[in-house]
This record gives sequence, structure tokens and C-alpha cells, in this order.
Amino acid sequence: MKFSLILEIARALMLARLKQTLIAATGVVFSITMFVALLGFMNGLNQLLDGLILNRTPHIRFYNEVKPTENQPVDIFQGLADSYNIIRSVKPSASRVSIHNSAAIMETLKQDERVLGVSPKISAQVFYNIGTIDVSGVINGIDVEEENRLFAFQDYVTTGNFIDLKNVSNSIILGKGAADRIMAEIGDVIQATTSQGNRVQLKVVGYYQSGLGELDNVQSYASISTVQKMIGEPSNYVTDIQVKLHDFNLAPAMARDYRKIFGIDADDIQTVNAQFETGTSIRTLISYAVGITLLIVSGFGIYNILNMMIYEKMDTIAILKAIGFSGKDVNRIFITIAITIGVAGGTIGLILGFLAGLGIDQIPFETAALPTIKTFPVDFNPKYYIIAGIFSIVTTYFAGYFPARKASGVDPVDIIRGK
Repeated sequence: MKFSLILEIARALMLARLKQTLIAATGVVFSITMFVALLGFMNGLNQLLDGLILNRTPHIRFYNEVKPTENQPVDIFQGLADSYNIIRSVKPSASRVSIHNSAAIMETLKQDERVLGVSPKISAQVFYNIGTIDVSGVINGIDVEEENRLFAFQDYVTTGNFIDLKNVSNSIILGKGAADRIMAEIGDVIQATTSQGNRVQLKVVGYYQSGLGELDNVQSYASISTVQKMIGEPSNYVTDIQVKLHDFNLAPAMARDYRKIFGIDADDIQTVNAQFETGTSIRTLISYAVGITLLIVSGFGIYNILNMMIYEKMDTIAILKAIGFSGKDVNRIFITIAITIGVAGGTIGLILGFLAGLGIDQIPFETAALPTIKTFPVDFNPKYYIIAGIFSIVTTYFAGYFPARKASGVDPVDIIRGK
């Protein structure tokens, strides 16, 4: 049977039951719209929440952990070689906090094609002196330009210019919480005392706000040379080496390899932030589950409508079969109706879902904890639209397949005799 004739008959049947056809198409439109809007919104939130930590976290961090010597004298003593020795409350003696030969290590890492960039860092414990009161804090010494390139540092500087850390001598960008605690304004000169007892004066050139209150109450930033001078260390003194990779999934294996090569401790992003990946996976799974459920429910709606259409059009089906249409032709007619509803409803749903995402993206979302976020985040990843389009066709196909099978098995003699 010619496909054009099947299309014409399917169109006539849909127009004859226009109200039911529109209801079925509306179900598909609604489900696809909600699927796309829900996934875009939920994954936009996932990216925002994870970005608060993961954007500021190196894929691999090299450092020297303060720990006691593994080989204690009692273990070396030959007289107790055959004994099981237990030592309690062992304290470290002369652990090295800085990374030895850090310049050569960073140069080796930069030559690795898998590495996007390398940034050194120093963490210095300080007390901010406010009259007779001391407020504890941490000043991170950073390579300003590399920190911005690899970790989007300027996105979290809410007031001031991040490059002033490099251009202004003895300058500091205070965490917003720390600035509020010590009542420091832009342009003020504050006094800080390091754990070595050195007192320094630093000019406030900006505020930093990550959105994590506990960090912003403590963390502040200065250039790495400023922190080296503060603690009285040479220019090659580095406590952390931060590495960003082109593909962060390579981090665990690279951390293990370089840990053995360099003989220093290394943490990878998956191990340190496993809870964030778990939370993201669960939220994404819930979003997909809800969206797919909507599509399946709309499929049942189409199934019921086509079922009713078959019962009401039994005489039409009998006439079609009596004039030469085969069971396969009748099957194709009703599957064509279902797929037409799915394609039309899915297309409109994808367009409305995109428009809904644009609408959500314009809704104001302002909070003191996230000053750089102005509207609700939405992810417009094309894969959501592709998944929604495929599911709309698949669910409507199966919604029409079973009623179509029933229609193809109708005996025209029984129907006409009954009439």
C-alpha cells in the first residue's frame, strides 16, 4: 500500500477525532517541556553548587604532610627485631612543610601534555591585630595570574581588582567574612602577625567571596612573594603545587604516579571531593527519573486515546480491510497516528522547554552568599533536547503499537455482521 495513502487516512482519522488528538499531543508537549526545563534547571543548579568547590579545587595537589617518621628507633633496634612493637602518641620531629626542589617539579609538570597549568601556593597562619584583639586567619600566597587563569580567581573578587595583588606591594584581598570581622575597608592598612612572630602591614585592595561562609571568614589572598616575605622565607619556598588537567578524570592515576616519582604527598580531586560527585549524580538521577516518568505517563495517555479511537472506528477499520487493506496496513495507519502525535508534540515541547529555560534564566536570584549570581542558573546542554526528542518518539510509538496490533487483527466480517 502506498505510504501517501496511509498518511492521508491517518490524517483523516486524526481530524475526525480532533479533540482527542489535541489532548494526546498536549500531553506530549507538557511532558517534553517539563523534561527539558527540569533537567536544564536541575543541572544548572548542580553546576553552580559544584562550582563553588570544584572550580577552586586543583585536580591534583602536591604537598608535604606533617607526620612522624615511619621507621622509629625501636623498629631499627636489632634486639627487638622479632618483637611486635607498639608506640603510642608519636610526634613528628623535623617534618619539612615546604616542597623541596619545587621549581624543577613544576617545570616537569608543565611539560606533561595532560597538564593544563600549574600554580604554586603558600598557606600562612596569621593573627589580624585589631587593637588589643587578635583574630585568626589564613593568608594564601598565590601566583595571581595563574590562579586567575586556572581557578577563575577574579570571578570571586566582589570588590576591587584581583591584579592589584601583583601591582601593589604588600597588598591583600580579604575574605568578605574576615573583612567584616576586623572591620576593614578598601584602602585600609591592616596589621597581621605571622606564626613566626613577624608583624607586617598590608593594604586591603579587595574582597573575596566564594559563597562558603566558613572559608570566607578565614581565607584571604596575597601574592606569593608577599607571603614569602611575611614568613621570612626565600623565593623558592612553596608549600603547595596546584595542578589543573585537561581531563580531570586522569587525576587519580597521575597523582599516584607522580607521588612515587617526586616522593611527596598528592591528593586528587575525585578522592578529596567524592561527596560532591555523589550528590551531583543523585540529583541528576532524580531529574532524569522525574522527566522520564512524565514521558511514560503521556505515553499511557496516547495509548488510551488510540484504544478508544479503535473501538469507535471499528466499522471504518472493517471497511478498510474489506476493500483490500491488509492487517499490516491498518497497523501502519495507527502507528503513523501515534508517531505524528509524538513528533508534533515533541517538537512543540522542545521549543517551549527552551523558552521555559530562558524564562527561568531571567528570574532574579540574589543572595548575599553568592554575590556573583544574579539569576537562576540553567544548563542548555543539547543532549537534554536530543534525549527528550528520542523519548517522545519511542514512547508514542509503543503507545500506538499495541492498539495498532489490536486494530490489525479485527475481522471485518464480524464487525459488519454486528452492525
